[in-house]
Amino acid sequence: MLYAILCYDNEEVVGAWSAETEGAVMGRLDAVQQKLRADGRLGPVARLMPTTAATTVRKGAEPLVLDGPFAETKEQLLGFYVVDCESLDAAIEVAVELGKASGSAGAHEVRPLMVYRPGDAGA
Repeated sequence: MLYAILCYDNEEVVGAWSAETEGAVMGRLDAVQQKLRADGRLGPVARLMPTTAATTVRKGAEPLVLDGPFAETKEQLLGFYVVDCESLDAAIEVAVELGKASGSAGAHEVRPLMVYRPGDAGA
């Protein structure tokens, strides 16, 4: 089953990392990714641009377009992984590994994914 691992952290703290810290963190995360890739379990991985680059479109009769992120919280969604795991427990293990590799105080949210395909009305 596919799972999304959503990476939340304090954007100001992560944005203030030195090039050396950034390189070290990315190196540790890459080691986890390499293992998942070798096992054929790694899907798309992305780091989101800063929330200052975000645009929110609020739904309604008249859609409202706003600059910035949807939520105003200290921790922001900074990136995500899509992993193929046999169970939620296995996906949680991956999230724990990623958390150890990042070394920051943020959180990883694990969610099962439903894949929608054209023509699958009841999916």
